[in-house]
Amino acid sequence: MTVEPAVLDIQGVTVEVHGRPLVENVSLRAAPGEMVGLVGPNGAGKSTLLRTVYRALRPTSGRVLLDGDDVRRLPGKRLARRLSAVLQEATGDFELTAYDVVAMGRTPHKRAFAGDDAADRAVILSALAELDAVSLAQAPFDRLSGGEKQRVLIARALAQQAGTMVLDEPTNHLDLRHQLDTLQLVRRLGVTALVALHDLNLAAAFCDRVCVLSEGRTVATGPPGEVLTAELLAAVYRVKAEVTPHPGTGIPRITPLTGLHRATGISFRA
Repeated sequence: MTVEPAVLDIQGVTVEVHGRPLVENVSLRAAPGEMVGLVGPNGAGKSTLLRTVYRALRPTSGRVLLDGDDVRRLPGKRLARRLSAVLQEATGDFELTAYDVVAMGRTPHKRAFAGDDAADRAVILSALAELDAVSLAQAPFDRLSGGEKQRVLIARALAQQAGTMVLDEPTNHLDLRHQLDTLQLVRRLGVTALVALHDLNLAAAFCDRVCVLSEGRTVATGPPGEVLTAELLAAVYRVKAEVTPHPGTGIPRITPLTGLHRATGISFRA
């Protein structure tokens, strides 16, 4: 798959709902082909920030740029050729096969009401194969397991052939093998990727940089080895953990030592 990865530039984004800030003045830049992980506790603002990037939410202030173009000013079809999204919600209350769902990813590349041609079908089948989901092609999407649905939705984003991807917990529901396969695939594609992850060990293993959010604000951004420290985990997650380099790869390995750690008294809010 040939893609043109973009510079993704989040500039001072704030999102408020009913006067309550869910994200506050977050700035983040992902270089072409870079994989950046969004990490933080539940409620930190990861999904809200991603929804703002793919235009499901309008920022109260700030903006999101793709190669300098404001995503809110791009026509929908043009944006869909450049940016794809994999969401947590896998709604399945419709009578479509897994193949049909993946085929939706071809819509931005076709005229209205145009059917799939041979090239489209080749892309769709290739995307299913990349996610080990060819055997699911004719299965009703709403009868798939959570993990199977997740693989099909990632295949749909892959079929879109966009150079930038945002993924909200893409490893959710997946078994260990498919977690690793999925993140390895994203890296292999060479796209610019912004990925929300709960598993810090996966973030450390696959992301070039991580951005830690807490209470809607940026705590730290940088290479996993520099950011994911025992001190940060105690302050942000309130857990004691040991962070050591893996003896074979040198990748930071996070091992929780105890339960809640309430002794920090640290807040990252101004």
